[in-house]
Amino acid sequence: MRQSSTFSLLLLPLTRSKSSLSYRPSSSYSLYKNPSDPQESVGSGYVAAVNYFGGVPIWTAGNPSVVVDAGGIFHFRSTGTLQLVNSSGSVVWDSNTGHLGVTSASLDDSGNLVLRNGTGFPVWSSFQNPTDTIVPNQNFTVNQALQSGLYSFRLRNPGNLTLRWNDSIIYWNQEGTNILRFLKLDSDGNLRIYSSALGSGTTTMRWAALTDQCQVFGYCGNLGICSYNDSSSNPICGCPSENFEPVDVNDSRKGCKRKVEIENCPGSATMLEMDHAKFLTYQPELSSQVFSVGISACRLNCLVSSSCVASTSLSDGTGLCYLKTPDFVSGYQNPSLPSTSYVKVCGPVQPNPSANLQIDGNSKGRLHVWLVILVVVVTLVGLVAIESEFEKGNVKAIVDKRLVDQDVDMEQATRAIQVSFWCIQEQPSQRPMMGRVVQMLEGITEIEKPPAPKAITEVSAGGTSINMSSNGSAFSTFAASASALLPHHFPHFKLLEFRLCLQGGIPTSYLHHC
Repeated sequence: MRQSSTFSLLLLPLTRSKSSLSYRPSSSYSLYKNPSDPQESVGSGYVAAVNYFGGVPIWTAGNPSVVVDAGGIFHFRSTGTLQLVNSSGSVVWDSNTGHLGVTSASLDDSGNLVLRNGTGFPVWSSFQNPTDTIVPNQNFTVNQALQSGLYSFRLRNPGNLTLRWNDSIIYWNQEGTNILRFLKLDSDGNLRIYSSALGSGTTTMRWAALTDQCQVFGYCGNLGICSYNDSSSNPICGCPSENFEPVDVNDSRKGCKRKVEIENCPGSATMLEMDHAKFLTYQPELSSQVFSVGISACRLNCLVSSSCVASTSLSDGTGLCYLKTPDFVSGYQNPSLPSTSYVKVCGPVQPNPSANLQIDGNSKGRLHVWLVILVVVVTLVGLVAIESEFEKGNVKAIVDKRLVDQDVDMEQATRAIQVSFWCIQEQPSQRPMMGRVVQMLEGITEIEKPPAPKAITEVSAGGTSINMSSNGSAFSTFAASASALLPHHFPHFKLLEFRLCLQGGIPTSYLHHC
């Protein structure tokens, strides 16, 4: 019996009518009796199937609707035919190889069940008689068919593929006599299948190994960052920050280089932080560059290590950290990536200019700036109104009106409001740790009166000028004195209801009542 270290064999009971008949199992696949699929509407029972190791069927005796009872077995007749027999002795499937001199059966590592004659020549195989599945190394030729219930898939002639219902209605037909299909490894590192009609001179991509081109290692060169923009589905290549410059200004795919190398840095090295970015890490790097540490340690371990040039901390719950060596670093940045990356640079960090803050004189840029200003002003006014009501002891005016008639513990609500004022302090050192927040909410720790946030203090001072500029253009607006805007002018700002509108960030509760 042939075995391998990769696969094992599970065998449906097999009887032999002649001692000279032999069965050789596979190390990759098993001939086994599986419970029938309830979706096939064939009743209870078992199907005899060739299973890929782990239990995935790739061939069944007859088709998935051919079932046997719990006592079903394969019977190898002395005539050389292989039969699937019920416990009652009735034959439910037959290979029809009697009198062909079959002396042995084998299940190859490719998943092919083969019946051979005395000279070793195959006279029947499951690959030549497929049911509903084909696998690698299996040929699917003209006049063969895949069958699943009333549906069938056939290759009528070279290039002509059909899907049929009840072997009569053709509901899909792919004419391909004059169409060339070919597999190509492109210069961007991706493997694709193309098709081209005869004489057209054009190609159409049908399949790609990696649907996200930025996942191709090295696509943007060493230290290059692959990303996408809203105007095109094609990836673009850039540098991590202005601490870098392109290797070739005419070809962004050739990667980036530091303007000042770390060993030549006159000051100290630091780590450039990149949100929603990762440095691609595949085998064999997975075995040497992956560690389980927190985000701070992921950053610091790379900073102090002379053999590390960049790191990625995953925020997907795994807690993994990739520490990249100087050999080659391939980056990817996308808002959907749950990771933060760091690149070692000669300080100070010089971030790339944000496209959202660049104002080039067009109306769209000006609209973004005014929208930001409006959001800031309305938010500050709302916070002032909330603080004013709280100072008066009017907690009910802050709590959502829908909760007023409920059994609300106003003492707990007061504590929650007081804690919220601590949590929005401008200085991080003034914000309490989560452990202290819990203690304050539970009444374990006394809550001191928090200082008014700096922004609120400035608005309350009588008039604040908010300035934003980019590319030499400046915009300013004057926020009316918050002290003149009495709380009763904004009765609908509720702390438990304060949220940002999806259409630009305006507080929804304000828009509803303005």
